[in-house]
Amino acid sequence: MTNASPKAARTRKSVAAVVIAGLLGATSVAALSAMDAVSPARAESSATAFNRAPAEGFGDLVEKVMPAVVSVETKMAVAAAEGTDGQPRMQMPELPQNSPFRQFFDQFPQGKPSPAPRRGGMSQGSGFIITADGYVVTNNHVVEGAEAVTVRLNGDKEYTAKIVGADPKTDLALLKIDSSETFAFVPFATGEPRVGDWVIAVGNPFGLGGTVTTGIISARGRDIGSGPYDDYLQIDAPINKGNSGGPAFNLDGEVVGVNTAIFSPSGGSVGIGFAIPAHEAVTIVSELKEKGQVTRGWLGVQIQPVTDEIAGAVGLKEAKGALVADVTPNSPALAAGVKTGDTIVELDGKSIKSPTDLSRAVAGIEPGQKATLTVLRDGAEKDIPVAIGTMPGEKEMAALSGDDTGETTVRGKLGLSLEASQDGRGVAVAGVAPDSPAAEKGLKAGDVILQVGSTDVDDPAALSGAIDKARKDGQKNVLLLVRSGDRQRVVALPAAPQS
Repeated sequence: MTNASPKAARTRKSVAAVVIAGLLGATSVAALSAMDAVSPARAESSATAFNRAPAEGFGDLVEKVMPAVVSVETKMAVAAAEGTDGQPRMQMPELPQNSPFRQFFDQFPQGKPSPAPRRGGMSQGSGFIITADGYVVTNNHVVEGAEAVTVRLNGDKEYTAKIVGADPKTDLALLKIDSSETFAFVPFATGEPRVGDWVIAVGNPFGLGGTVTTGIISARGRDIGSGPYDDYLQIDAPINKGNSGGPAFNLDGEVVGVNTAIFSPSGGSVGIGFAIPAHEAVTIVSELKEKGQVTRGWLGVQIQPVTDEIAGAVGLKEAKGALVADVTPNSPALAAGVKTGDTIVELDGKSIKSPTDLSRAVAGIEPGQKATLTVLRDGAEKDIPVAIGTMPGEKEMAALSGDDTGETTVRGKLGLSLEASQDGRGVAVAGVAPDSPAAEKGLKAGDVILQVGSTDVDDPAALSGAIDKARKDGQKNVLLLVRSGDRQRVVALPAAPQS
């Protein structure tokens, strides 16, 4: 799933629900910190072990880590898109239908605004130094499209920096300060944080450098629909625009997360923020430092969640796994014999509970290695050996992607009007009755039904016959492979007529 990371800009108005808590506007706000820089020796002095929130406050901890937290200021080649009111607008991510955040996007009839380029400007975010020689971690969306990057330390000392590498899929970027000086730095945490643990967020909200807020880890493993590898920590320490790329510390002064996004109907903090966990950031940053980019394993399938209806139709006792909606041409999956309609339930013996599980697992396999997929096909499990490929770039991925003489028919109370497709492949949906089972599942005119179960259909009569057969065989639901534009998905509809 390609999901573009937002190029956020400073804004006086909020138009979004999920706000990438990062860039400010074309006119930057000067940092107001009056704190003196702390020497590296002082910052790296013996650590105090904080096992609980200290009664005297967090001052000692903040004094320890503050010298390593920086403001990241960028000169953009092309700034964010503007609306008709002249205010910067962010790019909204595509969210799955079952995402709890969709209700907020539904307030905006245009959904995902079209970008309208304007002249370049300045923008700001946050970051933190991870090595004494000046490597800095921040968010990709903070520096994406930047012509020049400046890193400002807490004492207002400025340095130019270069972008070593960036990974849009996880929204991480690595910078290198252009200096031979020795810098104070902070380490990533090696242990896993717990829900309820204290966190301290430090960053550059609204250009106000050196800002500290505290809270707890509210949840782990959050998927907000921003990318295929979402695995966010949710924190309630207030973070706002400009905090993007800044660190969330534990009480030992270790970075447990990289602050990346907030959930807000107003644009300001409401206590729901999201941070990339340290264990993921360490892996990505290491690859960026070594190669300037991230290499991931690739299978080459379009996948979707298994709903209760789909689980019942394919013979699963519970809704789990990743349903294959399409197989990419010239992909490892196609070469291995993976088919549309397969439900992937295991990878190398490890249970796959969701599409995100599969995406993460495959991405973590070294390209060229062999793996074994366990799929459910026609009610039986089947092991499929596959040689994992290298994930193509966006341009490469994009490259991989008759006569209208059919007589229109209507498929009873499913609510579908059908006709032959123009290219002769599948059956076109001419219309969908309101409040029908088809409408409830999101089918719409222009969709093309390619298969019923594992049976190809190329005319309305064949489709109707396949549904009738499924009903006679005692199936409660029938699976339709549906093409919408250049995407495919599997939809479960009731096989029996609805009263």
